[in-house]
Amino acid sequence: MFWLKDKTVLITGGTGSFGKKCARILLEQAGLKRLILFSRDEQKHVALQRSLFPPAKFPEVRYFVGDVRDEKRLRYALRDVDFVIHAAAMKHVDMAEYNPQECISTNIRGAENVIHACIECGVEKVVALSTDKAASPINLYGATKLCSDKLFVACNSLSGQSGTRFAVVRYGNVLGSNGSVVPFFEQKRASGVLPITDEEMTRFIITLEQGVWFVLDSMQRMAGGEVFVPKIPSTRIMDIAKAVAPECKTEIVGIRPGEKLHECMIPADESRLAVEYPDHYIIRPSQRSWTRETPYYETTGKPCPRGFSYTSDNNERWLTPDELRQMIADTSRPDAAPVSPATRLRLVS
Repeated sequence: MFWLKDKTVLITGGTGSFGKKCARILLEQAGLKRLILFSRDEQKHVALQRSLFPPAKFPEVRYFVGDVRDEKRLRYALRDVDFVIHAAAMKHVDMAEYNPQECISTNIRGAENVIHACIECGVEKVVALSTDKAASPINLYGATKLCSDKLFVACNSLSGQSGTRFAVVRYGNVLGSNGSVVPFFEQKRASGVLPITDEEMTRFIITLEQGVWFVLDSMQRMAGGEVFVPKIPSTRIMDIAKAVAPECKTEIVGIRPGEKLHECMIPADESRLAVEYPDHYIIRPSQRSWTRETPYYETTGKPCPRGFSYTSDNNERWLTPDELRQMIADTSRPDAAPVSPATRLRLVS
C-alpha cells in the first residue's frame, strides 16, 4: 500500500470490529505517519491501548474520544488528515426501530458532520461504509444508511472540482461480527435448538478482512461519487445453522419486524447506473456537477443490463455448509495475521 506511506488516516467508529481489523492491516502494511481512531467509547479506547495497539509499539496511533454528532470535535480530529474511513453508525435494526431519533442523529446528521468537517479540513478522500439494507430499505436503519449514501455521493458537489472526494462502499453481512447470526447461533447451541426466522432466508456473506481490503482498494481507485459493491457469495440461513451446530434442532420463529427474506445490493431501478468489473460493481452517480472530466467508470467496466438486480437469492456463487464452517473457523482465530495484498480479494473464486 505504497499510496498510503507517510499519510494520516482517520477511522470513525475506530474501536469497532471494522475499525480494529482495518487498523491492524494499516499498521502492519501501510507505513502510515499517523492513524487516528475516532470513537465515543472510552472503555474500548482503553482496551485497545492496553492490548492490541500499545503506544510503546505503535506510537503512530492516536486514540481520539469523540462523537460524529459533534462537528466541532470532528474538526479538531481531522486537522492534517489525508484520508477518512467513516465506519461509525448505529447498526442494530431492532434498536433503531425503538430509538429512531438516535439512529437518525448518528447515521444521517453524523454523516453530514463528517462531510462538512472533511471539506473544511481539506481531507483528500473519504470512503463511507454502507450496507445491503440501504438498497430498497424497509427498516429505519436501512433508510438512514440510504440517506447517508446519498449525502456522501452528492457532497462531491459541495467540495468542488479540486476538493475532497467522497465515495461509498456497500456490502453484506459480515461473518461473525457483533450482533450477527453466527455468534447468536453459537450462544443458542447449548440449548439444542436454533431459532430460524424463515427456512428460505438468504444473505450475502463477507469476512471482516475481505471487507477491509475492499474498502482500502476502493479508496485507492475512487474518483468520487461511486457506490462500490463487491461480488460476494450468498448463503442460506439453514446452511449457517448446519455449519454452526449440525446437531441442533431448528424452530421456525418468523421474520422479525424490518427484516427481509432476501437482501439486495443493487436494485433493478439502479441497473442503468451500474457497471460490472471482475470482482465488483460500481453504481455511478446520476449526475456529476463537480467535474468536467470523464471518470474511469464511464469508459471501463461492462454496463449492466436494464432490469438487472444483485440480490442474495439470485447470486451465482453460494457457500456450502463446509465452506461456511471453514470460514467461521478461520475468522475466529484471534492470532490470524492479515493476508498479503497478492492474495486478499478472492471473493468469488
